[in-house]
Amino acid sequence: MKRISVFILVIYLITTLEVQGQRTPIGTPEGLTEASWESLNERGYPQWFCDAKLGIFIHWGLYSVPAYASKEGYGEWFYRGLMVGDSGRCHIMRQYADPTLPLFQQYQQLTHHWNAELWSPNEWADLFTKAGARYVVLVTKHHDGYCLWDSPQQPQWNSTMSGPHRNIVEELTEAVRKKGLRMGMYYSLPEWTNERHIWMEDSDDSIGNYVENYMIPQFKDLVTRYRPDLIFSDGDWNNSAEQLHSTELISWYYNTVGPDAIVNNRWGRGTQHGFITPEYSAGIRNFEVPWAECRGLGRSFGLNRNEDLANYLTSTELIQHFAFLVSGGGGMTLNVGPAADGTIPMIQQERLLDLGRWLRVNGEAIYGCQGAGDEPMQQTLQQRTLTIDYNWVRNAPERSMTTDHFSAHWQGIPIADEPGTYTIEVEADDEIIVMAGRDTLIHFIKDDPTHQQRTATMTMDQYYSTPWHIYYNEQELEAVARLLWHRSDERKFYPIAARSMDGTPGWQVEYRWMQTVRCFTKQADAEYIIEFRRPRNQVVLDHYSKLPKGSTITMLGTSSSSLRWKQKSNGQLIIDLRSIPDTELNALEHAFVFCIKK
Repeated sequence: MKRISVFILVIYLITTLEVQGQRTPIGTPEGLTEASWESLNERGYPQWFCDAKLGIFIHWGLYSVPAYASKEGYGEWFYRGLMVGDSGRCHIMRQYADPTLPLFQQYQQLTHHWNAELWSPNEWADLFTKAGARYVVLVTKHHDGYCLWDSPQQPQWNSTMSGPHRNIVEELTEAVRKKGLRMGMYYSLPEWTNERHIWMEDSDDSIGNYVENYMIPQFKDLVTRYRPDLIFSDGDWNNSAEQLHSTELISWYYNTVGPDAIVNNRWGRGTQHGFITPEYSAGIRNFEVPWAECRGLGRSFGLNRNEDLANYLTSTELIQHFAFLVSGGGGMTLNVGPAADGTIPMIQQERLLDLGRWLRVNGEAIYGCQGAGDEPMQQTLQQRTLTIDYNWVRNAPERSMTTDHFSAHWQGIPIADEPGTYTIEVEADDEIIVMAGRDTLIHFIKDDPTHQQRTATMTMDQYYSTPWHIYYNEQELEAVARLLWHRSDERKFYPIAARSMDGTPGWQVEYRWMQTVRCFTKQADAEYIIEFRRPRNQVVLDHYSKLPKGSTITMLGTSSSSLRWKQKSNGQLIIDLRSIPDTELNALEHAFVFCIKK
């Protein structure tokens, strides 16, 4: 009987274990996650990630050698720029390789310039710890396919055989875990350089061979060897989750690493699981599913030497934005883009250290907290612009504005070179309305089938000297607003110039948005008020939930054990700060936190 039991056990193991990269387990032992969205969601998400709030993203690779993109472009997309013939990137590439070589051979020459001679994984891990991060996410392979470990699927195209000649994944994983931080790994699902399937050139539906015989074995090798607590997959948007075998890979990963494992939500169309990853946004409000905004300190993830200083968040902007994200139920995976020599630029180090200093004082209002809303204030800004031709991907029209949830109202009289019949066209990612006088020419709403009109035809005689009004209501993530036209005897659309009623060139535009002035977080035994404006003698909140008698209010970072407060019958809460010495108040900066215990 015992021999039969052993035989059955052996057969069971053979049919359930993964052997030499085969992808689908035949059986799922009790207690393990099955390859279905229902099973994955039933498993839920580990508490450590929900409590961590802050992670450090690292984009470092061959693209860090040229470290170049447009002013607000992504440096790590350098190879894609070469693929499409971007003039700026092609010019820079000539500094490293013979432009007559095939494109991939040119890019391979960057390995001779990536030496990482100053890289110290222990110094990185120490910096991330001082910044207050609880986890790290390393880009182990970006879309160029170059691996930062000795991948058996890429025996030559990796950092151990070329470039630094070091196993970056292994060394950094060891250093990060020594500091007590969680280690996560970014993994690009497709590649631009793989002959099995060249992403963005080959048909999306021809990816099967690549997935089955390359991507899945490589992903499993990475996970099996380094057992990351977090997987951040990417490059999924051209394919479905079924084509990428996502439920199978996620369940296999969870069953391999264990209950602390977590994945993001970028696993192809139809994905129904994973923490949410808004990118360069004003944040979302979601208290049901864990999320973390991913963004750089500037506009790029990989280092971009062409970037302007104004693109970088100040320490105050960074800290207030981070607190706002936490108040909305989320967190932040904050990116650093090291130089090719392995050093993290000083401005990035400064921002990280400032964030860490603030967290050492105020971290109890962040780590392990739940979101509790915010208190906005209406803001307006008036400007003048020659044309309405904008594409705000990772920023707003003006630095002080929020990047999402704003409106714009342009006014002006179009200037036409010649009379005639004109076709007007709009492009927008949300709602845009074009009015000439009282006549609505175009009303377009991206996701509303009843308002899908993009063009209109008119003669200049109809609206000569008539003021036009263009209204744009931006919601989330990207903001696109373009107003173009052409005459009936032309084909190419071009932006519409205008003048104001007094003859001044340009469209007069007014932006409106809600700016957050304070936000709120809470623990099981405490509530926190995070003020974005420096308080003086008192803080006044017009509406706050009723505090019971005996509640105490303190200001983090000060020696005052309890502040005097009073609350009116209408809910207005007044906190008296006069007991705090000016020297202590003046020493605080960026955001100011009050703790309420009932």
